[in-house]
Amino acid sequence: MASDGRYHHGDLRAALLREAEAELEEKGVEAFSLRGVAKRAGVSHAAPAHHFGDTAGLLTALAAEGFARFLAVKEARMAQESEPRGRFIAAGLGYLDFALAHPALFRLMFASARLDWTDPALCAAGEAVFDLLGANVLATRGAAPDEDETARLDLVAAWAMVHGLAELMIAGRPAALMALRGDEREAALRGIIGRALPPQ
Repeated sequence: MASDGRYHHGDLRAALLREAEAELEEKGVEAFSLRGVAKRAGVSHAAPAHHFGDTAGLLTALAAEGFARFLAVKEARMAQESEPRGRFIAAGLGYLDFALAHPALFRLMFASARLDWTDPALCAAGEAVFDLLGANVLATRGAAPDEDETARLDLVAAWAMVHGLAELMIAGRPAALMALRGDEREAALRGIIGRALPPQ
């Protein structure tokens, strides 16, 4: 924020995105409003519209940022591994890390009809995440999903399994898994995600 109490242009956009995520977490996508975001940021009701156009524009920008953060979490997990199998599993663990830390944003990114998928920034951010999964399938299967039907089915199966697991865990299920903590949960999750890979 500027020294006179006003936001600089770039600072305000970033602040509105932060407050938009807080609004989303508290109220959900159906009750989400530009007015609520403006109130949280302490700016006029017109400020979010000036930067994002309308509610869909703000949610779309928030989802694009979410995909960028999602990718960063997955890549950070993968950086701890050197072998393709380990990197594949690490990417899945990053998927779960993000989903559990940011459930409202996660569901906005993957399940909201209020996003504008013609927006270039959102498309690019979403495709980068999808491309990483494709690269992991290629590294572990030896075939590219966009060239090989079996690899394409492997990609969908792996995505469906990890995404479904994320949704179950957000809902607190399965109870036996959610009761585990620390290294025990990590080991269990590695075992589950590893089932999407061929036997070694």
